[in-house]
Amino acid sequence: MKESYQRIWQTIQAIPAGKVASYGQIADLAGLPGRARLVGKALKSTDDGLFNGLPIPWYRVVNSQGRISLPAGSPEYDRQVTALQDEQVVVLNGKIKLNEFGWQPDLSELLFSLKF
Repeated sequence: MKESYQRIWQTIQAIPAGKVASYGQIADLAGLPGRARLVGKALKSTDDGLFNGLPIPWYRVVNSQGRISLPAGSPEYDRQVTALQDEQVVVLNGKIKLNEFGWQPDLSELLFSLKF
């Protein structure tokens, strides 16, 4: 399990500022197809929000419809909206336009940033 979490955290760290990715997309890119829920569990399991001494930008992960999965109005929801807006990601009613802000890495980006 720990190795799977590390792959997930590393993949999330590769999402560039100003972009978002879905839980399922992260699972696929981490070599864990069909394990979108495991991505959520991995994010909840980080004590300090760090992996290899670097922050895990958890706020860049949204559901497959581009919606924030946290309950609207909760402190965590507000933190996610603020963090995304700080990166110029437009969030309207808890939704992000994936066609505009979705992360679509190319093969070379993946080969150089993800080393499992």
